[in-house]
Amino acid sequence: MENVIEVNQLSYHVKNLSLQDVNFNVRKGYITGFIGANGSGKTTIIRILMGLLKEEAGDIKIFGKSLTSDPVTIKNKIGFVYSELYMYENWNVKTIESVVSKYYIEWDHNLFTNYLKEFKLPYKQKIKQFSTGMKMKLSLAIALSHHAELYILDEPTAGLDPVVRNEVLEILQRELIDENKTVFFSTHIITDLEKIADYIVYLKEGSIWINESVDTMINEYKVIKGDQSILDDELKDLLINLKITNTGFSALTKHAQTFKELFGNSVVIETPSIEEIMVRIEKNEIDRVRCE
Repeated sequence: MENVIEVNQLSYHVKNLSLQDVNFNVRKGYITGFIGANGSGKTTIIRILMGLLKEEAGDIKIFGKSLTSDPVTIKNKIGFVYSELYMYENWNVKTIESVVSKYYIEWDHNLFTNYLKEFKLPYKQKIKQFSTGMKMKLSLAIALSHHAELYILDEPTAGLDPVVRNEVLEILQRELIDENKTVFFSTHIITDLEKIADYIVYLKEGSIWINESVDTMINEYKVIKGDQSILDDELKDLLINLKITNTGFSALTKHAQTFKELFGNSVVIETPSIEEIMVRIEKNEIDRVRCE
């Protein structure tokens, strides 16, 4: 399977952030969700990918090449969306297009104006009069209007109300369904990824904890419930985020079949959502640290 982004042994350190030997791939033709808590380093990694920051160590390839080897060609193939629109507030959309279009060889004015009409964005209204949702739609319109092959989105739904957030996700899902287009989507809102993501890259404590397809995660991880009397120390080692109450226990596990073979119908096995998988993994590590 062809990779559009390849990150190997990436390291970068600043005062409150330490990225050490980060490794992950983004596969061609799929939407990859990049998740992690605020401050985990997602935006820093994206800035490194875009050449806005310089890694201390590591090998990074986009379309099989180092960004420094051919930055103009590579960046022309990327549609980049920040969480905020960095434009002069007194500019209008017409002025923004006149500036932005110069940077893209395949800028498509007709396509851009079609998106403006669809997103209901006024061509001559100043940016300072735009709502947060309108600014995000303008960012998407720009990213989608130069025939990019890779879309890197840094928290595109952050700060949006639920209705607009859902609208943005629908736009992405519709426009980027083309198998020749690839999406790397950074967010801390896991429910957003459940709607559109094919793969998940999970960044925690400066390293990658999960780099798997959504289907693999759902097949591998199960929630298991039963009477706590069946648990011994060996079985507890197979559980993630074990919760014990008066009515029994529940936990996440990658070993559901072992429990099924041992206890049959005495245990209940359920398929969790991606959000439940991530929350349980996160809480398990917090509880583990507290116990140490």
